[in-house]
Amino acid sequence: MTDEQYMKLAIEMAKTTEGQTSPNPVVGAVLVHNNQVVGMGAHLKAGELHAERHALQMAGDKAEGATMYVTLEPCSHHGRTPPCADALIEAKVSKVVVATKDPNPQVAGKGIKKLTSAGITVVEGVLKHEADQLNRTFFHAIQTKKPFVTLKSATSLDGKIATSKGESKWITGDEARADVHYLRHIHDGILVGVNTVLKDDPSLTTRMSGGGSHPVRIVLDHHLKTPLNAKLVTDGIAPTWIIASEASDSNKRDALEKLGVKVFTVGKEHIEIIELLYFLGEKKLNSLLVEGGGVINDSFLRSGEFDQVIVYLAPILIGGKEAYSSFSGLGIENLSNAVKLRIVEVTQTGSDIKITAEKESV
Repeated sequence: MTDEQYMKLAIEMAKTTEGQTSPNPVVGAVLVHNNQVVGMGAHLKAGELHAERHALQMAGDKAEGATMYVTLEPCSHHGRTPPCADALIEAKVSKVVVATKDPNPQVAGKGIKKLTSAGITVVEGVLKHEADQLNRTFFHAIQTKKPFVTLKSATSLDGKIATSKGESKWITGDEARADVHYLRHIHDGILVGVNTVLKDDPSLTTRMSGGGSHPVRIVLDHHLKTPLNAKLVTDGIAPTWIIASEASDSNKRDALEKLGVKVFTVGKEHIEIIELLYFLGEKKLNSLLVEGGGVINDSFLRSGEFDQVIVYLAPILIGGKEAYSSFSGLGIENLSNAVKLRIVEVTQTGSDIKITAEKESV
């Protein structure tokens, strides 16, 4: 097998852990000796063994003289676990093939330098694009100090998310809704506005067959209108954070916190999206799924603070100027200022179409 084939195996292993390693990256490793795989592993959860150490444990003595294929540069610093670069040196591997460097300032080439200084041959850049895509939310958070933001909506062909009477269940089919639950599984946080809570009383949890990771539930609620009996306040299934302004009612804040909700204040009278994102970045959220209505989407649109848009288009027409649109509010006044996107994927999900588009700067 070639270097690319072994690295592809490591990447496929890493993909299986999406949604469970944050704030750490997903990483896969494969150890090969005499053209035989003698060890393999993936990082499963923050604080637990890294992928390289899983592979080394499996290989045992066979690690000496072997080649390690790893999707991300081995760490060189002491975090919750010891440096993987040291483990590779101690195991006397002869070669390390790295898909991409780690942009974390604590690593950023130091792991590779440590390996080469110990006489280990290092090859870089094998399937780099695939490895970068695998950890793009982690890289984005490290480099910008903000989570990678995905705006998601499910609409009719004419862009409506609800009828003029507010009816919205269900515009898309079962397959599309199942796909949305996978999106929740792989994102650190899910955000809605308080109007969605008042109207729908959503759970905002991941409901996949066989389970899944629940994102932190985040409600943008300037004046703390969230009811004390709302599901995401009382169910205890996943953490709930409410983001309010400093002008919000302190008594309501105390009542919510007594029920286990975390209430944070961001901004005096109004919550700016960029301030919110820097705050969430400080809280170690690498990715954010925005499932709000038209007003919340408009806030992210006008701020320019989003990275990806995912739209599920159902083959129905709703019509009506009073029907709810996926983006409302003020919008963009001049077409020349419209946000430019590039469509990166179009797939059929049941009877619906899923369109994934990224900002041109991503």
